[in-house]
Amino acid sequence: MTTARFLVVLDADSTLIRNEVIELLAEEAGRRAEVQAATEAAMRGEIDFATSLRSRVAALAGVPIEAFARVRARVEPTPGVRDLTAAVHARGGVVGVVSGGFHEILDDVAPGLGVDRWRANRLEAADGALTGRVDGDIVDGAAKAFWLRTWAEELGVAPHATIAIGDGANDLPMMAVAGLGLAFNAKPAVRESASLVIGPVDLGTVIPLLP
Repeated sequence: MTTARFLVVLDADSTLIRNEVIELLAEEAGRRAEVQAATEAAMRGEIDFATSLRSRVAALAGVPIEAFARVRARVEPTPGVRDLTAAVHARGGVVGVVSGGFHEILDDVAPGLGVDRWRANRLEAADGALTGRVDGDIVDGAAKAFWLRTWAEELGVAPHATIAIGDGANDLPMMAVAGLGLAFNAKPAVRESASLVIGPVDLGTVIPLLP
């Protein structure tokens, strides 16, 4: 069994990467503004994440799957992300990502950023285009907490040796079960609940906090 000294779990959109992928996909459908407003409301915790995600994904109906390649090309890694993942690995830790975003983008992006394991939503497609539905169970706040706990158990990492980093309301459950919950580039409700607030949008500032 693989073991680790500690575990760091990050959100993806606006944390691991600077973008909100669903907004880039919505731009392909000419519906970015409405999806952006719904995303911001969900991240502030004003509406249930799963309900919000379903409504936002519905706006993607008809987007051709070729759009994934264009979106991947526009993804910007957050400054300091590779420094952070390298530092985690140098100290014997493991990096995980649990995202309300999508495997279709994360599967391509995560390995190059030093992420060891990840979970996200999947988009249903038919006849070369998105149907506007999520394929399978939705990765929401509860799922984020579940995967942090599950990975820690698999790696033999004690709860106090886990760090969760996120920006939105759906990150609060995993931040609550982690030994250290870091609000990064975060909404007010998340900053209020976090163990620590990271001000600069630079993941390298997390390095001094690693065990």
